[in-house]
Amino acid sequence: MASTSNMQTLHDVRRKAKMGSYVRSDRGKDRTHIGEQPHKCEECSRLFSKLCNLKTHMRTHTGEKPYKCEECRRQFSQLAHLKTHIRAHTGEKPFKCEECSRQFSELDNLKKHMRTHTGEKPYRCEECSRQFTQLCTLRKHMRTHTGDKPYMCEECSRQFSRLYTLKTHIRAHTGEKPYRCEECSRQFSELSNLKRHMRTHTKKNSYYREVKLYRCEECSWQFSHICNLKRHIQTHTGEKPYKCEECSRRFSQLGDMKRHMWTHTEEKPYRCEECSKQFCRLGHLRAHIQTHTGEKPFQGEQCSRQFSNLGTLKKHIRTHTGERPYRCEECSRQFSQMADLKRHMRTHTGEKPYKCEECSRQFSNLGTLKKHIRTHTGERPYRCEECSRQFSYLWALTIHMRTHSGEKPYKCEECSMQFSQMCDLKRHMRTHTGEKPFNCEECRRQFSRLGDLKRHMRTHTGEKPYKCEECCRQFSDLGNLRRHM
Repeated sequence: MASTSNMQTLHDVRRKAKMGSYVRSDRGKDRTHIGEQPHKCEECSRLFSKLCNLKTHMRTHTGEKPYKCEECRRQFSQLAHLKTHIRAHTGEKPFKCEECSRQFSELDNLKKHMRTHTGEKPYRCEECSRQFTQLCTLRKHMRTHTGDKPYMCEECSRQFSRLYTLKTHIRAHTGEKPYRCEECSRQFSELSNLKRHMRTHTKKNSYYREVKLYRCEECSWQFSHICNLKRHIQTHTGEKPYKCEECSRRFSQLGDMKRHMWTHTEEKPYRCEECSKQFCRLGHLRAHIQTHTGEKPFQGEQCSRQFSNLGTLKKHIRTHTGERPYRCEECSRQFSQMADLKRHMRTHTGEKPYKCEECSRQFSNLGTLKKHIRTHTGERPYRCEECSRQFSYLWALTIHMRTHSGEKPYKCEECSMQFSQMCDLKRHMRTHTGEKPFNCEECRRQFSRLGDLKRHMRTHTGEKPYKCEECCRQFSDLGNLRRHM
């Protein structure tokens, strides 16, 4: 009887315990519906509906990692994290994409991948409304608005907005070159540099091997990547979503805006490992590096000329084909290069983005600004090999050289007289045509030369800019001063 009674008691205990677990489970389920969170973290006051969730959370404070990988001894705070990690050793990929059959070790990675098929972009920037497929990509993008640079180099205190950019930069200090060429054993600090170098061995021109699947509906241009097509479409729509906070200038591409920002900060983040020269654009650094290596992996089919980068080859090919894919919407003029179209557009908009720091004069072209700056610095970088005379501008040296060579390339069709400068030929042509384009505002008299008009104007103003150093008498014309002397 006692034995039977004990068995009954044990059965009752088990039944009650089982019922209790059902009650606790039901309570847990009820809390997810009613929002009850009775379990509170003593460290940060966060609330939880289940005790097990609180216990897991507490490990973020204590640093406890009770789950250990038997393969590599790495420890984890949650069992689910350990299970996911183990797949890195086993190679197991239980999550499969129904669209393309690609497999993944984590469900979260499959979900992110599915967006490449659906086109879903659930994460939206509040500043510019741009959308992203991943939250981490949105966070990186937000730094372009906030200017946040959370990653700092311990050596030089330079800061970066992205971790991989910091890692690449650190190699400039350590000298690490982890990417090695299998052909010649040369090593590189960046994978992209190795890939470019490999073309010197393969001699294969990727320009002719590219499969171009994406076509512009406006002009039928084709692209190998969808992102390149999207950027191209903005040349038709005129969309410029990226704005410089310093000068309010707008850009169609984020990369262009970032590069423009360096004109304000004078930052030059790209450094040559050979000579330590720094550049504000990666493309400029790459082109510079080839002055050390002499690499010219891109070759044209028309004339066998070789080039150090693909972009230059593409531009060169247009000199053979005559292709001018960039068209001005205002006057329908066409250009072979986008840069030429952008410069041309300023003749319509009147935009002058380049400003002289000395006199505040503005220019539509960077090259014109650089030439203008020489009027302040007195720099004369172009030197005549014959007489050592120096010039501020290349065209001035070219014209001067004709005084030594006697070359007169400009010929009058009327009388066969020849001239060393185009402006001289134009002035001469007026002796045949009788054209007098310069008009005096005072008496309506007309002149064929601007200099003649200026001299004439002094008869109205009484100006006498030429002074005799001996007797201080003044003259309105330089010729009169010379005769007086």
